[in-house]
Amino acid sequence: MAKITLDNLAHSYLPNPKGEDDFALKELNHDWVDGEAYALLGASGCGKSTLLNIISGLLHPSQGRILFDDKDVTHAPTTERNIAQVFQFPVVYDTMTVRDNLAFPLRNRGADAAYVAQRVQQIAAMIGMEDMLNRKARGLAADAKQKISLGRGMVREDVNALLFDEPLTVIDPHMKWELRTQLKSLHHEFGHTMIYVTHDQTEALTFADKVAVMFDGRVVQMGTPQELFERPEHTFVGYFIGSPGMNVLNAEVTGDRAMIAGTQVALGRDFGAPTGKVELGVRPEFTRLTSEDTGLPVTIKRIEDVGRHKIVRADFEGTPLNVIVEEGREISPDMTRITFDPAGVNIYADSWRVAPKGDAA
Repeated sequence: MAKITLDNLAHSYLPNPKGEDDFALKELNHDWVDGEAYALLGASGCGKSTLLNIISGLLHPSQGRILFDDKDVTHAPTTERNIAQVFQFPVVYDTMTVRDNLAFPLRNRGADAAYVAQRVQQIAAMIGMEDMLNRKARGLAADAKQKISLGRGMVREDVNALLFDEPLTVIDPHMKWELRTQLKSLHHEFGHTMIYVTHDQTEALTFADKVAVMFDGRVVQMGTPQELFERPEHTFVGYFIGSPGMNVLNAEVTGDRAMIAGTQVALGRDFGAPTGKVELGVRPEFTRLTSEDTGLPVTIKRIEDVGRHKIVRADFEGTPLNVIVEEGREISPDMTRITFDPAGVNIYADSWRVAPKGDAA
């Protein structure tokens, strides 16, 4: 295993980048702690796979360095980095059996035959392919081939890091849950440094110790699932994490009060006087419907019952708002206003969170 350090790292696919907008990956400085499980989460095109390929050595960065345990490996080939990488689509040897595919990384390094047999059996059980070990990979379905790729990536115990680039895309939903569980078990058992790229928040939040949310080529927040949910440092994090995502409204903020389209909202904390594009962000879980003459007047568009709770889709002067209402609570026709729990309110200036006074973060 290894600590992975990103030092002034950035990358552009253009030969002569002129400015920040020309970089697919903006400048990054970060340490990936030895033995932790991370997820890189973000929409397509945000730089996730670019960063992963730089870590693995498939891509050389335009600037900066990458270090494994403080050793500079920026220009070292993939073979010298001692990593295992699993890609979005299956990469298998069709002419080999499942057993030989799984055994290949170990045999290639001269591992003892008895250890190879024991380890292959262990990984086959983990990916649910014990009864297919003697079958040729050719002719297997795409999800079976991807399980072979996963298994081959996990078969070595001595790697510096395990890198996964959206590895469950072609796996059926039930097997996705099982394989995520197995990956977590593998991490707890062997303590590999794992980096898992995905655009699926469920995959990221259930797999990782910490999630790095990427937007427009940069990491906008690194944190635990709880931190990302309760305190999004960027409006994109609030939008991308959660189902539905965070409600965001234009606001004028002074101290512990906000004005939203002429309606005053108590914030519960002093946010000073932020400038720029100021917005109030609050998750649907901290948003309440009320029949009292207080809060923001809204029009309810529809109500969705998802079993555990109801999602109320409302409109405030052209801005959509979502409210989560616990199951069993009545929603009456006179509930035409929305209030916010001050504990769940965040303020943003130019998309970045403003820390209230007295808040060390």
